[in-house]
Amino acid sequence: MIQTNLPESWQKRWRETFTTATEIQEAVYLPLQEGKNVVGISPTGSGKTIAYLLPLLQKVAKGAGSQLLIVTSSQELAMQVAAVARTWGGDLGLQTATVIGGANQKRQQEKLKTHPEIIVGTPGRLVELMDNRKLKAHQIRFTVLDEADQLLGLAAKPLLLRLVKHLPRTGQLSFFSATADAALAEIETLTAHQLEVVDVTATDTSKGEVKHCYLVWPQRKKIDALRRVLNQKNQRCLIFFNELADLGAAEEKLLFHGLPVASLASDQGKLLRKHSLTAFREGKVSGLLTTDVAARGLDIEGLDLVVNESIPVDAASYLHRSGRVGRMGRKGLVVTVIAEYQQKALQKLVKHTGIQLQEIYLYEGRFQMEAPVKEKAMPTETHHEAKPSQPKQAGITKRQTTPELKEKALHTEGPTTKPRRSKNRIKKQKDKGKRRK
Repeated sequence: MIQTNLPESWQKRWRETFTTATEIQEAVYLPLQEGKNVVGISPTGSGKTIAYLLPLLQKVAKGAGSQLLIVTSSQELAMQVAAVARTWGGDLGLQTATVIGGANQKRQQEKLKTHPEIIVGTPGRLVELMDNRKLKAHQIRFTVLDEADQLLGLAAKPLLLRLVKHLPRTGQLSFFSATADAALAEIETLTAHQLEVVDVTATDTSKGEVKHCYLVWPQRKKIDALRRVLNQKNQRCLIFFNELADLGAAEEKLLFHGLPVASLASDQGKLLRKHSLTAFREGKVSGLLTTDVAARGLDIEGLDLVVNESIPVDAASYLHRSGRVGRMGRKGLVVTVIAEYQQKALQKLVKHTGIQLQEIYLYEGRFQMEAPVKEKAMPTETHHEAKPSQPKQAGITKRQTTPELKEKALHTEGPTTKPRRSKNRIKKQKDKGKRRK
């Protein structure tokens, strides 16, 4: 149904990019076109970006100022969404600007002076520009909060409330995420308009086959496990950490061992983060070490392995991390490294997600689903010359002896040597004699 409603300039691109629309793309197309405030919920990797962009881009008027605002939870997601918006919006003659923290604000202000129709950004920088009246919020007609549940977290919620106050009350406000259902109560506080919830989680078929496993490994030797994972041939891996300190320590040790890895963390600048992500996308490094900053929305082509260095802090974090694989029908593997006593904790974490865990093994440089069988070392045959057996003398044990045997031993052991006196002892005796004189 979507393809028949697309403008002529998009028909060819659609045929080259997609074979059919996903559940979420079909379900929200008309409600967004009709101006409804939509809460779109679907599994990770089901095409939510295209789902909200295609219907809203067609409503944007060329040359009428900034009208479509997309708010993302991270710089990386903003750059990714902006790239998609430039591709499809460019076919309609629309301009896109990226407004994110960590970038040069003056350049962003210069870009805004060209009145781009589409703006993609992160909450902090957007609020700053709106407060300084560098971004004309009153012109914005359509706003999308991508990864809405994360944006409404404790850290970003105050910024988001300030941002919404700048927007026209009559504007269309939509929310998208794989776990937005958990934040519905928070979402309802942002708008007085009625929300139309579109949840296709149960019926979506875009998810590929993803195996969820756990690897039992000694807690103090996790770096050894990561080394073995990264040493696998032709294997790219996204490795998640809960703490920045653990990420930094692991990166230092892995680089010391000559493994091609890079890191992506919230305490890095924009250029370093962009360089790390680009190197990983292009296959220049085989491992990307990161935190939950990369767990949302990122689509890395060809990625089929995600490793959790520790058990994620909650089920939502686990779901979004594992969502980096198995996107749009592709297969994937998610491995969580745990100590033996942590099995129950991991099972409890995913209990209500419908995920079935199974143990995996790392043996001979690759993952195996079956426990490896260690071969027992076969005894080697040695040939010794047969020694003539000595007749045992009755009544004499190993620790016993007789005068006759003692005398025999004295004649058979060879000449005795006088024990050597130690040099220190001789020197002490000489010194003693001198003192007496």
